[in-house]
Amino acid sequence: MISQGRVPGGVLRLAVLLAAAGMGLSGCNRNKAAEPGETRTSMTLPNLAEASPLPPDIGPMPAIDGARALQYAREIAAFGPRPIGSENHRKLEDYIYAHLRGDQVEDDYFMANTPAGKLPVRNIIAKYPGTRDGVIVLAGHYDTNYPLKDTGYVGANDGASSAAILLELANHLRGKKRDGYSVWLLWTDGEEAVRQWSGDDNTYGARHLAEIWEKDGTLKQVKAFLLADMIGDADLNVDRDTYSTSWLEDYVYKAAQHLGYQSHFFARSIPVGDDHLPFVQRGVPSADLIDFDYGYNNVFWHTPQDTMDKLSARSFEIVGDVMLETVRLLDKSQ
Repeated sequence: MISQGRVPGGVLRLAVLLAAAGMGLSGCNRNKAAEPGETRTSMTLPNLAEASPLPPDIGPMPAIDGARALQYAREIAAFGPRPIGSENHRKLEDYIYAHLRGDQVEDDYFMANTPAGKLPVRNIIAKYPGTRDGVIVLAGHYDTNYPLKDTGYVGANDGASSAAILLELANHLRGKKRDGYSVWLLWTDGEEAVRQWSGDDNTYGARHLAEIWEKDGTLKQVKAFLLADMIGDADLNVDRDTYSTSWLEDYVYKAAQHLGYQSHFFARSIPVGDDHLPFVQRGVPSADLIDFDYGYNNVFWHTPQDTMDKLSARSFEIVGDVMLETVRLLDKSQ
């Protein structure tokens, strides 16, 4: 495990807010690098029960079309900067809905209080029913960095890749009878900070949806929450997030082993603040699949150099296949 003190250049993304007593997290730090004037503190997350032993790794291999996922990312990045409240963001919403036409789609729309005033936030949920009682959520954010909105920043890896892999997963799930848990694809919105990552200026959509699902009882149905973020890097090395649920990350690694992709997973362990944390706080088994080493010392993250030339169809294929294989293992678990 790489400790915070040994990672150069502030590579770790750490949570910066401890909520008031009895409330847990009220804001989750997706602090992939420090912003000016930003503070960092550690946080305590709930202990989650260990799962039963992993099921056998038998069954058909998943088959994600990495080239198609890469093309989705290219089309998404072509919209340009896509921060919440922007015209390009609205165009991307329409793009996602167009690809989900005919599927069971819901949204969670609200006006978020941000340092820039009230801004519209829309989570998009596509639901694919299964025969087993319970839900597996596969999630990723589709907005891009707000402070960089006037720089030409396109967020090819940080924003486009996660939105694109969910679209490709939808192709795999659409029109098939699932002999297992229902799968919900969740495009989270407002993940990025509007000013800087602190307090509640982050994870707007995920926090709102987790609160709603907690109140209406939906969270009790969620057996696992798998988040994909920054997964298109051609030099793919998915980190093991120490804030994620340990047994669920074991399932992810088992899936990677089954497919022969284990060399791309969990070479280092780091704490990652991201859209999964509002769900972790509420006791939902969650895992963040993120490669937070984008260029040497993460040099391309949150810069105009986050462009399509640094992404690879093979990386989309690896992550998408592992997500589907993890779902299959969870379907077969007791």
